[in-house]
Amino acid sequence: MSIPQSGGGPIERHEQLAEYLESGCKPRADWRIGTEHVKFGYCRDTLQPLPYDGPRSIRAMLEGLRDRFGWKPVLEQGNIIGLELNGANVSLEPGGQLELSGAPLKSIHETCDEVNEHLREVKAVADGIGAGFIGLGAAPTWLHEEMPRMPKGRYRLMTDYMDRVGTHGKQMMYRTCTVQVNLDFASEADMTRKLRIALALQPVATALFANSPFLEGRPNGHKSWRSRIWRDLDAARTGMLPFVFEEGFGFEAWVEYALDVPMYFVYRDGIYIDALGQSFRDFLKGRLPALPGELPTLSDWADHLTTVFPEARIKKYMEMRGADGGPWRRLCALPAFWVGLLYDDGARDAAWDLVKGLDAETREGLRVAASVDGLQGVAGGVSLHELARQAVTIAQAGLKARAIPGAGGMIPDETHFLNALQESVESGKVPADELLEQYHGEWNGDLTRVFAEYSY
Repeated sequence: MSIPQSGGGPIERHEQLAEYLESGCKPRADWRIGTEHVKFGYCRDTLQPLPYDGPRSIRAMLEGLRDRFGWKPVLEQGNIIGLELNGANVSLEPGGQLELSGAPLKSIHETCDEVNEHLREVKAVADGIGAGFIGLGAAPTWLHEEMPRMPKGRYRLMTDYMDRVGTHGKQMMYRTCTVQVNLDFASEADMTRKLRIALALQPVATALFANSPFLEGRPNGHKSWRSRIWRDLDAARTGMLPFVFEEGFGFEAWVEYALDVPMYFVYRDGIYIDALGQSFRDFLKGRLPALPGELPTLSDWADHLTTVFPEARIKKYMEMRGADGGPWRRLCALPAFWVGLLYDDGARDAAWDLVKGLDAETREGLRVAASVDGLQGVAGGVSLHELARQAVTIAQAGLKARAIPGAGGMIPDETHFLNALQESVESGKVPADELLEQYHGEWNGDLTRVFAEYSY
């Protein structure tokens, strides 16, 4: 999850809220790719999650990355809770999941190099302390009570709030992992078209990357339990956002939506101040109960935007949020999928043609079907397998048209990063299907085998 935002003076005009979003518009030459991925750390001998403190811990991981590879520490109340280096960040999810928020890069080649380097560094430190890391969408065997808690004020507030607004919020916080990609837009119109495609095709991403069929040591009845969790987390800040498809949608409509999302906190002088359930609209009038008489700054607005959790969202860039964390190949495949669909004009137009006829009921039905059945899901007469086949084909064409070479020119474009998805389209199987086959087959119901066979 996001670190506190900084910079930006007081908000004196309502228009500044939309202007903040619009300031992210960039010419095509400046479009970049930012990939984020999260993984679970565990003790190799006990297969239990890493605690925050101790010789074999999250703190030891962060300090090892700092000392061996030159990362700069990020502290909160004297505790190391993250790292920074060359535009990238390593941060902690509430249950100690380790997240890389990659630097803004020009190509999938660079993105995959960054992923490789990060996982190499993580493994080097983890091996030294007897830890391992695994990429799954949900913790396969651990109970909520077994999860450690990270020393971050934001998470303490969120944990206390989750049971008030939904039934699955703490599962999301402590026992899930994702991979997502952040992309740029050129204008309000470009943002609108991209966001509509992103939301409409998010169920395809959920299906292709479904990798969380287990919870608490047994199958849970879903290919992506992580996606299931998001459906009963907090209706005020999640979902498929039908209003995005309405005529006239733009930055101001997003502002009005975000203003209706209840607040979590205000960050002041290193402290998260409890504003749970309070209104940013009141904050704009100096009537926030948590800080009576005080007006928000643009950094407060930026912080608030990080607490909005739909399937795709905008800040100064756009985030695709629907995919489970997973194996290495899919960490590179997710940015390839979305870049292929959205960064080439022809591909973007073809992607819109693919989804523009879907109504809100079908889009939501596909979201549910993807979490339950993966590529075998169907809603409103639409097959996710067929939709995925067409979307991957469009993405391949988009990457081919970009024609960005790698490996010193030895690789002509970025299309090979979609190979894992093409294999899924051809076979109809996603990672969850393979995991379930092994669980019911050679593992004979012993889910602890997943750690040895699927760790990085």
